[in-house]
Amino acid sequence: MEAFLFMPIIILLETPDFLVINKPAGLRTHSDGKSKVPTVVEWILREHPGIVGVGENMEIDGKVIERPGIVHRLDEETSGALIIAKTQEAFVFLKQQFKERNVQKEYHAFVWGHFKESLGTVDAPIGRSSGDFRRWQAGRGIRGEVREAVTKWEAIEQFEDEQAERFSFMHLWPKTGRTHQLRVHMKYLQRPIVSDSLYGGKRALGFERVALHARTITFSAPSGGEITVTAPYPADFAAAIGRYCKIA
Repeated sequence: MEAFLFMPIIILLETPDFLVINKPAGLRTHSDGKSKVPTVVEWILREHPGIVGVGENMEIDGKVIERPGIVHRLDEETSGALIIAKTQEAFVFLKQQFKERNVQKEYHAFVWGHFKESLGTVDAPIGRSSGDFRRWQAGRGIRGEVREAVTKWEAIEQFEDEQAERFSFMHLWPKTGRTHQLRVHMKYLQRPIVSDSLYGGKRALGFERVALHARTITFSAPSGGEITVTAPYPADFAAAIGRYCKIA
């Protein structure tokens, strides 16, 4: 629990039905039942015990993994907007929106390389990698179940760093919600996300983690009306944008 002294969680919006937090990079959404690392769930149990019992737990290798209020998840190294339900009614309502793909998510990222076009769409199914059990893959080399995956993208700014290496600042819109989808699709385009070692993105631009931030999320509130929440940039993103980008 003491990890949260060094990894504060900021609440971006709170209603009687849900919270939207700005998840820090380096914090898992929930435990995998194996590693002892700080998680959003630990923070919920400590700071919002009234949420205990909301949502659905999961089982991994016979272990029950608590996931109070968890409607969706972000990768450990991804920062940004994450919704947490406070009541079972809100959980069911919000979960259905994700299932029906009615939640709009915009991510920002830095990737290696430049693009010939300024925008496009990746429509490439994703499955397990045949070469590395930790990875997912689009294109050749897929094994197991293959699932539809679609990502819209826009190269907002293309630039070179001090060593004349090429990079692009991206806006990404996943239309499906597959594990590692944006990381896999950028790899598929041969433009891996900066510092994403699992998918071939070397460290650069001051990033010590995958350069991916869940910038905005738009959804319908259980009480009615559409809500858009924007997650401020963490320090690494703010520094890179300030140094290399004219348009954010």
